[in-house]
Amino acid sequence: MHIMEGFLPPLWAALWFAAIIPFWILSAKRVKKIYEDAPHLRMLLAMMGALVFVLSALKIPSVTGSCSHPTGIALGAILFGPLPMVLLGTISLLFQTILLAHGGLTTLGANAFSMAVVGSFVAWGTFRATNKIGTPPAVCVFFAATLSDWSTYITTSLQLAAAFPATEGGFFASATKFLALFGVTQIPIAIAEACLAALVFNLLTKYNPEDLRELGFLRTPKKISAPETK
Repeated sequence: MHIMEGFLPPLWAALWFAAIIPFWILSAKRVKKIYEDAPHLRMLLAMMGALVFVLSALKIPSVTGSCSHPTGIALGAILFGPLPMVLLGTISLLFQTILLAHGGLTTLGANAFSMAVVGSFVAWGTFRATNKIGTPPAVCVFFAATLSDWSTYITTSLQLAAAFPATEGGFFASATKFLALFGVTQIPIAIAEACLAALVFNLLTKYNPEDLRELGFLRTPKKISAPETK
């Protein structure tokens, strides 16, 4: 999700900006609502944003000079829903562009769409689907984080393939090439990130149950009334 500055043709860069603008608007409204209606959750939301920034800033060399990164987007999307993480993920990518030279301003729309939109919604949807069938929450988080990471890089591969179709084989040949390049490192990175996400979720369950209960992940135990005495 760190397509470098100027790499995408102007038309494709503009297209991805146009695609993500509605999500930015909805995300800003959702974040504002959380800040106004649930101020006690601000710290946890900020921590999810910090997690995205730190993890997605890690740069792991891949083949032929490319790089892979964790995304860190899944846990926040699971806890708060996908929309807040669209804005937080975009802010993280923007700061990485300015401070670390990861990605670019012209490619911010494409990078944010793959990580903050696709990654967030896949994480949220996967968690809800696996949770409905009775899977333990930490395992749900693991699967959600894994698929979120993979979906981000699949989207990036498709973005690059659409912008640069192969001379022979076109879009599909180009997509296969990009997927193969990213897959060498991204498959194990996603699994490692998913283990970390599950660990953090378990720590939140243990040490911050009030916020998780507020977000609907823990049930408030029923009070058992004392038996009546005659």
